[in-house]
Parts: sequence; C-alpha cells; structure tokens
Amino acid sequence: MDTAARDEILSRYADHSRRFDAVASHRQSDATVIPFQRPDADLELTRREVNVLMLISKGFTNREIGEYLSVSEETVKTHVAHLLPKLRTRSRAHAVANGLRRGIIG
Repeated sequence: MDTAARDEILSRYADHSRRFDAVASHRQSDATVIPFQRPDADLELTRREVNVLMLISKGFTNREIGEYLSVSEETVKTHVAHLLPKLRTRSRAHAVANGLRRGIIG
C-alpha cells in the first residue's frame, strides 16, 4: 500500500471518529457510549495476530484467512477476539485503521 492510499484511509478513519464522537455527545445522558481509547504504548501482538490483521486489511474473511494460514475458521475467530481488545478497537475496520496508524501493518 502506498503512502497516499494509507493517508486516505487514515483521513477517512479520523473523519469517522470525529463524526462518531459528535453523535455520541448528542445522545441522551443515559445512553452507553464506548469512548475511543488509545492503545497501550507497550502493546505486544503475536506474530500470528499481526498476520491475521494484515489479511483482514486485505479484505479476507475469517474462512479465507483460515485457509491461507492452514488453521480453522474458529482459530481465526479466536485470534480476532484477542486482537480487538489488545488494540482497544470496536471492529475489524477499526483494528485495521489502528494498525495502519501505529505502523503495525503497512
């Protein structure tokens, strides 16, 4: 991925984050809002988690990732389930944006 494409993705993510925060601030006070938290500085992903994140960024489904890595779809789901909280992200797309921003994937 070239620098321009990466910058475009990060720009769209930042715009999405601003819009999300604006909508969240207008919600009723009893609504539950999950605030964005920056990842820990000492974050350590396993090599397999980085591989899974990279494949997610290329648009692979869990099944396709499993076939590519020669593991079951359930194993991929487990890697994703561990990856999201480590990055403190809400979704696969959020994880990819966070991974790009932090230089985990390129």
